[in-house]
Amino acid sequence: MRLIVITPAQPGSKAGNRATAERWKALLENAGHRVEVVTQYHGESCDALIALHAWRSVDAIRRFRETWPEKPLIVALTGTDIYHHQHKCPEDTLYSMDVADALVGLHDLVAEDIPAGLAGKLVTLYQSADGPEASPEARAGGNSCTFGACVIGHLRDEKDSLRAAYAARLPAADSQIQILCAGKAHNEEWQRKAEREMAENPRFHWLGELGKSDTRQLMANSQVMVISSVMEGGANVVSEACRVGLPILASDIPGNVGLLGRDYAGYFPVGDEQALADLLYRAETDHGFLDTLKKQVGALAERFIPEKEQASLEQALHLAMQRCSQRH
Repeated sequence: MRLIVITPAQPGSKAGNRATAERWKALLENAGHRVEVVTQYHGESCDALIALHAWRSVDAIRRFRETWPEKPLIVALTGTDIYHHQHKCPEDTLYSMDVADALVGLHDLVAEDIPAGLAGKLVTLYQSADGPEASPEARAGGNSCTFGACVIGHLRDEKDSLRAAYAARLPAADSQIQILCAGKAHNEEWQRKAEREMAENPRFHWLGELGKSDTRQLMANSQVMVISSVMEGGANVVSEACRVGLPILASDIPGNVGLLGRDYAGYFPVGDEQALADLLYRAETDHGFLDTLKKQVGALAERFIPEKEQASLEQALHLAMQRCSQRH
């Protein structure tokens, strides 16, 4: 099949949507399809359209549906679609969700957070990441004189990107916690906040935007990863951490719980830096607790392999074709 994948993220961008689009292109081509990734759609013919982001891609979705009503449409739901835009911009967001033949959700709890009538066309897909997995026992990580906690992702409101930095101010003076933050500032305000925090907080280091190999090295050198987001559709960085055996301390939002499971031991209330500080200090000082987290992420690693993501993409494509044929 000839497929078009539309993403709002430009070529060369390190935004999650671009990485997802390029990875899906590779996986779908591996399955025998011809795939083009675009940022603008002008009504070109294809066998199916896959749109990343219900709200941001609504113009392309509307054009495709009006031009090719008989062809299958898949819409992948992001965290901002589910937890922001469907409430703040319901007309466009729900239009995209309604006219899709299949929806892709990136964690187990998406069905609980979208209109009930849409659950029948929802496919859960776990984003994959490079391996190989590290066994909990094999992971040493970092400088033994410090306890490194990495934060990876663009600095922006949805990520609550400095929460770990604020938390690092709170543990006792004997703590060796160091927060290593990798990501591009979303705007000048976020850049100023990060620079000010780095100047005032000796436990915080902002590394800016890193390439893939440097990001993987940062993860290898860290003892834990912090994901403090206030909303997530299912962060690929969770997949990456699980594949390399890196324990995660995560805000207790659906996008994290839907990937790590309700029984995961490393949650803290969203926005609560004291609770995060307590978790960081516990992970630093309680080896049994850290080992539990390592075993839990290690047990999840197989969920995030490329073969399973490819199978989920093909499942979504098959469902979209099936539902499309029923409409006609």
